[in-house]
Amino acid sequence: MKTLLIGLIAVAAALFLFTRLVAPPNQLDYLDVAWPGKNDAEKLAADLVFDPASGQKLNIWGTKETSAERKKPVIVFFYGGGWANGDRDHYGFAARAYANRGFIVVLPDYRKVPQVHFPVFNQDAAAAVRWVHDNIARYGGDPSHLVLAGHSAGAYIAMMLTLDGAYLRAVGLNPSIVRATVGLSGPYDFYPYDSRRSINAMNRWPRPLETQPIAFARSDAPPIMIVTGTADDTVKPRNAILLARRLTELGAPVTFQAYNDLGHEDVVMALSKPFRSKAPVLQDSVDFLMKATKTP
Repeated sequence: MKTLLIGLIAVAAALFLFTRLVAPPNQLDYLDVAWPGKNDAEKLAADLVFDPASGQKLNIWGTKETSAERKKPVIVFFYGGGWANGDRDHYGFAARAYANRGFIVVLPDYRKVPQVHFPVFNQDAAAAVRWVHDNIARYGGDPSHLVLAGHSAGAYIAMMLTLDGAYLRAVGLNPSIVRATVGLSGPYDFYPYDSRRSINAMNRWPRPLETQPIAFARSDAPPIMIVTGTADDTVKPRNAILLARRLTELGAPVTFQAYNDLGHEDVVMALSKPFRSKAPVLQDSVDFLMKATKTP
């Protein structure tokens, strides 16, 4: 009995330290690795510098059968964190989810507040897309089937690159290279700035409407999937609703999905194996992207 008690105390202490010392996304990543279920995904490359000037890096994920003979569609996935936090190494759960469904997945970092402010994180993201477009074929990816995705601030970045073509043109790319985009719980219409993080990230820019994805909604946008949770009190669902409505009014191809009772973090957690039963976020987004890129 005493031995059992000591063991339970040790486990509790280990869990306590784990939750205090490991960031929440990284906790989920560890749990996803340990969770039962098939996983053929692996890290094909790590710590690749995509922008020597800023030193920003990316990781690439695929599956064991990835080969140069059969190129796969490519997802560039931008993580969230309020433009102030986040790390590409903590989002392996998202990369594995999509890699196991037939994609090459790229997880880039980008500079954050307070080191930088709008629009630098968008410019970093555009530089990552440029690198991916030029180099991903070496890792089994098809640059002609390139899509963007992201959660929260990452969804904002993905949507800005998709709708405001200036970012990709600035790095020498035609914006039409983006075949489709999935935005998970992203802020798209939040001016006047509605949170401390958005104020810190955007308030120095002299033309505030240029920070808003909805201001760049256009009829010739690529297919866009906009996802929200009805219980999201971090990025209100109205952001998704208003952007989807505006794109629809313009005649752009948009898919809107609101998952009942899901909060802000629930949406991205549903990509992971332990929490996939929360909602079919993974399957719905994969179906959308496969259709948009016409990939069997």
